[in-house]
Amino acid sequence: MSRFFRGGDDSSTDSSSEEEEVYSSEEEEKVKAEDESSSEEESDEEEESEEEEESDSDEEEGPKKKGANRFLQSDDESEEEEEEEQSEDEATTKVKSAKDKRFDELESTISQIQNGQKINDWSLIASEFDKLNRQVVKLQDGSKAPKSYIKAIADLEDFMNETLAKQKVTPKKMNATNARGLNAVKQRIRKNNKDYQTQIDAYRKDADAFMESDDEIPAPKTVSKALRFAEAPVVSAEQQEEDDKGFSTVDSRGKVVQYTPESILKHLRTIIESRGKKNTDRLEQIKVMETLNKVVPITPYQKIRVLQTLISARFDLGAGGAAQMPLDQWKAAERDLASLLEILEKEKDHVVVEGAEEWDDDDKLPTIPEGEKYLKVPGSVVSLIERLDDELTRSLQAIDPHTSEYIDRLTDEGSLYNTIFRGLLYYEHLRKDASLEVPQESLNRIIQRRLDHVYYKPAQVVKILEENAWKQSGDAGKLINILSNYLFENSEGIIRARAMLCQIYFLALHDEYYKSRDLMLTSHLQETIANFDIATQILYNRTLVQVGLCAFRKGLVYDAQNTLQEICGSGRQKELLAQGVMIQRYSQVTPEQERLEKQRQLPFHMHINLELLECVYLTCSMLLEIPLLAQTGSSPDVKKRIISKTYRRMLEYHERQIFTGPPENTRDHVMQASKALAAGEWKKATDFIHSIKIWDLMPNTEDIKTMLAKQIQEEGLRTYLFTYAPFYDTLAIATLSSMFELDSRKVSAVVSKMISHEELAAALDQVTETVIFRKGVELSRLQSLALTLSDKASSLIETNERTLEQKTQGSANAFSRKDNRGGGQRGGRGGARGGARTGGNPQRQAGGTQFTGGALGNAVRG
Repeated sequence: MSRFFRGGDDSSTDSSSEEEEVYSSEEEEKVKAEDESSSEEESDEEEESEEEEESDSDEEEGPKKKGANRFLQSDDESEEEEEEEQSEDEATTKVKSAKDKRFDELESTISQIQNGQKINDWSLIASEFDKLNRQVVKLQDGSKAPKSYIKAIADLEDFMNETLAKQKVTPKKMNATNARGLNAVKQRIRKNNKDYQTQIDAYRKDADAFMESDDEIPAPKTVSKALRFAEAPVVSAEQQEEDDKGFSTVDSRGKVVQYTPESILKHLRTIIESRGKKNTDRLEQIKVMETLNKVVPITPYQKIRVLQTLISARFDLGAGGAAQMPLDQWKAAERDLASLLEILEKEKDHVVVEGAEEWDDDDKLPTIPEGEKYLKVPGSVVSLIERLDDELTRSLQAIDPHTSEYIDRLTDEGSLYNTIFRGLLYYEHLRKDASLEVPQESLNRIIQRRLDHVYYKPAQVVKILEENAWKQSGDAGKLINILSNYLFENSEGIIRARAMLCQIYFLALHDEYYKSRDLMLTSHLQETIANFDIATQILYNRTLVQVGLCAFRKGLVYDAQNTLQEICGSGRQKELLAQGVMIQRYSQVTPEQERLEKQRQLPFHMHINLELLECVYLTCSMLLEIPLLAQTGSSPDVKKRIISKTYRRMLEYHERQIFTGPPENTRDHVMQASKALAAGEWKKATDFIHSIKIWDLMPNTEDIKTMLAKQIQEEGLRTYLFTYAPFYDTLAIATLSSMFELDSRKVSAVVSKMISHEELAAALDQVTETVIFRKGVELSRLQSLALTLSDKASSLIETNERTLEQKTQGSANAFSRKDNRGGGQRGGRGGARGGARTGGNPQRQAGGTQFTGGALGNAVRG
């Protein structure tokens, strides 16, 4: 029984206790034996070690161990291991620190450059020089670099100058690889050596004294392995304070960064050169430039350069595909741009122009040249304003328009408009001085941006924007007229077209229909709009729609329908107005095209209500199509024409429905009203049209509904006359007036217009105030069917002739037979019919009477 288990009876407990006693006694004996053996082994080892110390000769290995002994350590092996441990403890191992290793790497790189100089290998020198500059960053102490590095770059610059001098004299040219390496070193070394010019001058003055001076960076001390962890450095409080005072800002590479007025231009050049490169921390660059902007003292030139670079760096955060600029960065960029304009307004002698030369010397500041009044700084304020405007648009595109966030973001448009206005004033000031040669295009671009922010807004909103911008209000229509006329006179191409479209849009929005229509017709943009860019085409579509809506508000149904037909008849209103992307079936759109399409979309606050647009278009189509359908139905001789295919298609679909329930949407209301108007129930049609809730979105809703009721009454009268004219001999005007609740003079005017346009075969008796219908003018059923058949036959012949001409181009003699036998037989038969037979095998004569086929025969023979 195992000793690890216990039984439940007394016998088991007795036996287990006995076994425990036995085992415990056995274990004690084993432990004693092990202690004795270990003590004997230790004494043997001590004796043997003493003997080995006395004797210098080594003993030979004994016989091979067998059995369990092969796992035991022999006395000889243990002695050897003890000796090795003692020697390791006594000897101190030298371990190099990380800084010491970097010095070694620096020396090896310098030797590689020297080897490249010996064999004139500039490709090797260029690569090693880049590596050397990366290594020295980790070894710099403040602005001082290791002396070996200073010696290397000074000697390399001298060697480069010697090589360039030899190249001018020697006719033999370098190979392409060497020349590229030489040019690379030439570009980099001069810029690099500017930072260490003081040390390089000291080296060239006395090389030996420079290398032997004591201000060399101390080499790290080697620490023995035994004392590495034993010695802990003790730092006093005073020393700690001094170390803290000596701390300075470092970049990601560990290089010390000093922000002084003298180093501002150097930092800016470094940031500008690193823009667009991979692994560039843009936020870190922005922080650096914000620090530079706070450096005191700073000159206006430095301030302008810092702000220009800072704004551009903020815009880089929004660069890329669909990513928009962060909100805080946009607001910061807007503040920086306002600060830039403020500095330019105060410092009249500093101007930012696009044609100015870049200042290359970062060690000293530029001054105003002799004979000139201005210090020209390269840059473009209008480009910064345009980019700020574009980033706001992109931000509004990405935000859900049905949230409060969109409203909050839209409030930033007021501050942006103020910035645009200040930029406009600045460019107008620059244009006064002809010596600056500021291009007219810059002023046109910023005026166009101002116009883009006001043309689609009501006059009240424009008035508020102007009051916030320059503390005085004016007429919004006058402002739009002045800006548009200025651009029309001083620009051309796209800006000129956009200015005209903006003015037309604003006039149409404020119910100036006839002015907007005349401007649209005199501009002739409908003929050339296909040659403009997509953004201008979108503006043209928006203007066209706004003119159509203006005509509808004026009660000009025909003009409204004719204007909206091009946009609404296509079924692509959302895409043409840039208010959404149409998902078309079987369309192959690349990701790039889809991205560009999304970028063209307008923000939600600029949208035209598509449901309202469809309602207006269908209502106008109903008022024109229903009388036309009645006219063609009663007079088959009238050639059928279609005003709106879209409306006809919807009406046919609605008529095919077996059961039509109550109207639910705008389209259903218009279709039900059309059905009622065609049946003569004009009151029911009016109720259907008035029950459309979308009319509440239009200004002067009650006036719109009153206008629609009058239009439905008049068109109902015309429909009634077209439908029931064949069944009347005379019809009193008073009867029509009571039926349609119109004034008798209005009824007489409508009937007179129909008679003058030859739409109604009748006469108006003004004495008795009756309409006398003429009989016999209408065709009978047989006559109308015969006319229809003749029209279809003529259209079929024309189609056949066009098809034959396409298939037989260049082969007019396609039906002539070259086979004499076949031709003779056919000729014989034809001759018997057409005239006297002249021979057994007469040839077929062109223009003869053998082949007749009317128009088809003439086409073949021709």
